[in-house]
Order: sequence, then structure tokens, then C-alpha cells
Amino acid sequence: MPALAASALLLAAGCSSPSSQAGPSSSTAARQADAETGASTADRSLAVAAAPTGSTATATARPGDSDGRAHRTKLSVSSYDSRTRRAVVSSDAASSPSATPSATNSSSSSSPSSPSTSPSASAAPHRTAVGDVIASAPAPGAPNGLLAEVTKVIGETDEGTEVQTAPARLNALLGDDTAKGSVPVDPAAFDIDELLPDVDVSWSKTADAHVGPEGATVPLGSLRLDVRADLPTVGKASASAAASVSGFVQVAPQVDFRYGGEGADAAPASAYLGVSGDWTSGWSLKGRAGASATPVRIPFATLHADPVLQVGPVPVVVNLDLTCYIQVSGDGRITVDVEQSLQGDFEAGGTFGLGRGWTPVSSSDMQSTPVHTSVTTAGSVRAALGAQATVGLYGSVGVVADLAPYVRGEGTGTVTGTDSVFDADGSWAVYGGVDLSGTLRLQLTIFGTPVFQRDIPLGALHREWKLAGGGSPS
Repeated sequence: MPALAASALLLAAGCSSPSSQAGPSSSTAARQADAETGASTADRSLAVAAAPTGSTATATARPGDSDGRAHRTKLSVSSYDSRTRRAVVSSDAASSPSATPSATNSSSSSSPSSPSTSPSASAAPHRTAVGDVIASAPAPGAPNGLLAEVTKVIGETDEGTEVQTAPARLNALLGDDTAKGSVPVDPAAFDIDELLPDVDVSWSKTADAHVGPEGATVPLGSLRLDVRADLPTVGKASASAAASVSGFVQVAPQVDFRYGGEGADAAPASAYLGVSGDWTSGWSLKGRAGASATPVRIPFATLHADPVLQVGPVPVVVNLDLTCYIQVSGDGRITVDVEQSLQGDFEAGGTFGLGRGWTPVSSSDMQSTPVHTSVTTAGSVRAALGAQATVGLYGSVGVVADLAPYVRGEGTGTVTGTDSVFDADGSWAVYGGVDLSGTLRLQLTIFGTPVFQRDIPLGALHREWKLAGGGSPS
């Protein structure tokens, strides 16, 4: 239908008088641009997909345009100073107005009385102006992407037009469009900082693989981190009681995005930002750790990626950080030897509705299999092999989520238990579990939603199951 409509409009333009040709041809260009970016003129629904690697896409919207929509342009951010909020915006002089329709040329004929905001095709069609809202993929000085409104045109430089900017909101670009989608994050796109000596990284994607220790098999789209860490032991603990944690975390993260528009000047009817994915881990806790009641967290790797979602013509830059960690707490009296495998999925984020504002979303479905369990002496210990994720847009953190699968061992009396064999003078048990917690941050108002006054807890999700145990109370 879009192609048929475009043909009809072109035919009508050819049969009309010269004075009426500019309007239909401009409208045709805008419709062609929408078709290319997956926008439907019937339901105003924009496609959501991963932008090509290395994309420098830019979209602009200009208040007062006839269709009120953002359009892909040949503008690019040559540089940005986050301290002064000044940017230099350049354009591709070789591009023609019809080849890259923008908000400016879509309104050039519909608003002839406003030449300052709607330059004609003979003027520079991509020249930025006060009031323009610009969305850019990562650019020099703006590694997290840029979403800004032009508040002042300072002047021309060798690189382009220097402008003063202020923070903008997504509804200024998406208006009354709608968009919904989930985009996997390329595991090869992560910058990884290994914080402990014994950390190995593996990942795989289509037609490419980086395989980790002992030829570990990593499913497509997954990232795997293997770790081994010695833990402090208690006093003069024997060599057999030396404490350590070892294992792997394998995750296939994806970014979830939703927007239901009400117009550029109104809060969206709905919005969602979150992270989800498949999770697999296999790990062991051995020995008698010198733990305390206050959990001790040991990060072993940090990961960062800036995937760009192409939401119709608009590049939406998502900032994703993961911190993988080991966390141990207990009374320092129990010696354990526990191995566990875990597999499942998780989802964490924030959702907005006009009637209820921002509310948390958190869910996790994990299945655990005990490989080996052993408890010696009385006491308690808990160890987690987890990850904390932060998700934001254009450098503003909106969601913090902490996923912590764990094992917990406890014993009473005089306990010596190995698998199903135990000393009748005491009791012991080993549990597996998962905690999911976090926070919705003020910066989620980047969608154009009303400001809330404080951070909102994500809502703690806690599940625990028994892996093994036995004995009788002492």
C-alpha cells in the first residue's frame, strides 16, 4: 500500500499546476521514508530492530512541523562537550533533499509563511535550527549517544554548525507513534574488564565464536564468564578446609523497549524499559569461608555495551552495564562442599501507564540441580554467584537490577553429612535460591513521563528450594 500511495501521489503531482507540485512531492518523500524505517501510516507503529554495527544514524524533529514526526537525516554530531552541552552538527552537502527527507523538508511547502523554521529545498535542508530535537547514535564526546534540543545556534565552524543544547525527551521525537520490541545484545559488543586473575571469557554469535576454557560450548548469542576465586578462611583452618568458589555464568541478554505515544507535548500512554535473557550457571562452594553476617561482595568482571535500537527513524541508544560478582556471608563456622547447576530466565524493568505511573517489573524462573552436597560441622553460610545490571538511555541510568542465584548451607548440633549420609547427632541442609531486586531511577522520565520524586524499589523477588539435607534436631 505505501508504494501504491506514493505512485498515486506522484501521478497527481505530475497532473497539477506547477504551483502545487511542492506539497505532494514533499508528502511522498515523507511517506517513503516512513516505509523504509518500518513505520505504518495506519497504526503509527514503528519497527524496533538492532541498528547496524557502527551506525551513525541521526534523526531530528522540529516543533510545528505539519506531521509532527521525526525523520532520518544526514545530520551528524561531529563533537559534543558534556560540560557545556555544546555540540557541532554537520551535514552531508552532497545529499539532496529528496534522498534524505527530514522534518524540515516535509514542512517546507506546508508552512510557506514560516521560512525560519521550514527552509526551502534551495536552502540548506539539513541546517539545524533553534527548537530542533536531535537523536544521535554514539558520537565523538557523546559515547552514550545524544538526545538534545537546540536552544541556540552559535555559528559556523570548519566542522559544521556549533549549537547550544539542553536535555530533551523521547516523546519529542516519537510523538504519538507506538513501538514495541526486544533486541538481543551482541555478546561481542561488550567491553569486558576482568577484575580477578582467574577469569575466562567466551562468547559466540552467528558465524563467529570465541571459545573459553576446555573448549566450552557457548550457545549463539550467549556470553560466558568462568571464574575461580580463593576465599579467606577462618583462623588456622587446615588445607582441607581451604575455601574457594569456582564456576561459570552464561547469559544471553536482551533489551526490552516499549513506547505508546500521545503526542510530542504529552506524556506517553505507556512506556517500558528493561533487560531480560536466558541464564545458565554451574558452580561450587568449598571449604570453610571466613564469612561474616554482613555479605562480602567480590566483583570479578564488569561489562559495558551501548546497543542502538532503531525505533523507526530514531536511533535509541541503550546503555547496558553488567557487574558479575561473588558474594559470601555466614558465621564462619561451617565447612561445605556444594556443587549446583542452574538454568532459567529473568526479566527486570519499569513500566509506565497513565493511570498508575511507573511500576516495577521483575520475574525469574530458575531450575536448579544439585550435583554434590556435603556439610561438616554446625553453622551457616550463604554464597551467591550473581550479576548486577544497569540499563539507561543516552547516558541516563533508568533501571538497576540485581540477579543473585545462591546456595545456602546450615547445620546444627554435631553434624557430619555427605550427600544422603549424616551423623544422627545433628541436622544439616543445603538450599538453592534466587534473589532479584533493584531500583527504578528518576532518569526514566526521559520518556517524557511525569517526574517522580524519589527512586522506586524494583520489588524483591525471592525463591528458595531445598537441594539436600538430613539428620534430626540436636
